[in-house]
Amino acid sequence: MDLSIVDLSPVPAGGTAADAYANTVAAAEQAERLGYSRFWVAEHHGMGDHLAGTTPEVLLGRLAGATEEIRIGSGAVLLNHYSPYKVAEAFGTLDGLAPGRIDAGLGRANGSPASDRALGTDRRVENPDEDHEERIRAVVSHLSDAFPEDHPYADLTVPSSGSEPPVPWVLGSSPSSAAIAGELGARFCFAAFIRPGLAERAFETYRDRFEPTALGDGPEEPYGMVALNAVAAETDAAAARRRAPAEATFKRMQRGVVGSIPSVEESIAELGGAPEPTPATLGDDEWPRAISGSPETIEGLLEQLADRVGADEVMIQHAVPDHDDALESHALLAEAMDLDSRA
Repeated sequence: MDLSIVDLSPVPAGGTAADAYANTVAAAEQAERLGYSRFWVAEHHGMGDHLAGTTPEVLLGRLAGATEEIRIGSGAVLLNHYSPYKVAEAFGTLDGLAPGRIDAGLGRANGSPASDRALGTDRRVENPDEDHEERIRAVVSHLSDAFPEDHPYADLTVPSSGSEPPVPWVLGSSPSSAAIAGELGARFCFAAFIRPGLAERAFETYRDRFEPTALGDGPEEPYGMVALNAVAAETDAAAARRRAPAEATFKRMQRGVVGSIPSVEESIAELGGAPEPTPATLGDDEWPRAISGSPETIEGLLEQLADRVGADEVMIQHAVPDHDDALESHALLAEAMDLDSRA
């Protein structure tokens, strides 16, 4: 099973965005060495003092120069904020910098009212699903030069390497996004770390709605990836401690505190103790928001959850505030899934 990483560029304690970006570059270089399939970067707004990943199309330019083979992409560019043509131009440029290895992960999300106003985003779209589908279709049509000859945009072009164009992915955390991915015949990535309870229904919807299409050279059959919050350490108990920031971050979000990632020690204090290790075998109705374990345990957990939804790939998202701990976790996850044998 292929394994990938999505990085949020968290700002380390006492650090700056420059430190966050340096850590992201180091993580991408390590991911390539370890045999990960993809390295994506995220887009969040209004939390720059905690999460520096605001502009994936810019950060990916840096990653294009720091890597040679691994696929790099967005997880995701939030289309409700931007012109589809401008997004296509950005990804066409990235294709010129890293020919044949760009993933255009396309999603949507509203931020705070202030950040949406600052971005010029209309929060009162009459039919959000229809609008989102049309925006995705427009981006892909620009990238693959697929507008009909009589279309007003038929003569517009975007930069291209002349190699494989950026591969579009629809990203989401709901069955409605899954339906859009299926109807467009696109690859689909579900963010199970956001709404794990909807994962199975979303993948069922995706497969039910899937229609092969020539748009963007989509797959002939449904192709899905599930994104999980997962951390590894040498033992299950050590991994559970490393998972504490993910648990504490979720508790903070429930209180309306968004973006900050506490240290392991702060997290354990807030939680009233270290989390229990994730069981090696999950119940049929059990899908934790975050999982952890030793290499042996985490291998089984990743396979269980991927099999449950029929995912072709797994992407790892984590909230590990210490950069060295994050890199060690990535290395142990690669060991667990035997990535070096495929590198």
